[in-house]
Amino acid sequence: MSEAREPEATLKRSLEYLQLKMQSHADAWGLGSAERWDIDMDQGLIWFTQPEVRVTAKVQVIGTHDASDASWLWAWDHPSVEEPLFRDALLVEAFGRKYGLYRYVTRSIRCTRDEAWQFTALACHLAQASGAYCGLASGDTAIYVTFHDTAVERLG
Repeated sequence: MSEAREPEATLKRSLEYLQLKMQSHADAWGLGSAERWDIDMDQGLIWFTQPEVRVTAKVQVIGTHDASDASWLWAWDHPSVEEPLFRDALLVEAFGRKYGLYRYVTRSIRCTRDEAWQFTALACHLAQASGAYCGLASGDTAIYVTFHDTAVERLG
């Protein structure tokens, strides 16, 4: 494959990778239907809770998307996200630097929700994460994360 076509091929693979991961988690424990999710930035953990199951995983923040102004802020330069919680996002930045992709190396950009998912899918693929999630953080701002090392606990 030519060097010029490599970024597009990797982006396509990353979306396929994320789709498979998300479906696997949805089938196994109901990702996407959890009644509650919580992130503890100090511990670097995310929890998904339902009446029958609680899932815990290590979390990485990729970025935030504000729907009110279509802005994306990368976690590697987000004032609320500290190292080591943005290492997966740094993999995307390195990918962007390697291929000269402005949107992947610029702190804040305008983008759609689909593009925010593309950024997250790339992080998930590059980091070989277990999966990814998007949840409303506050107001119109959503947080996009990858997660690793899921532990499923059956309740009741």
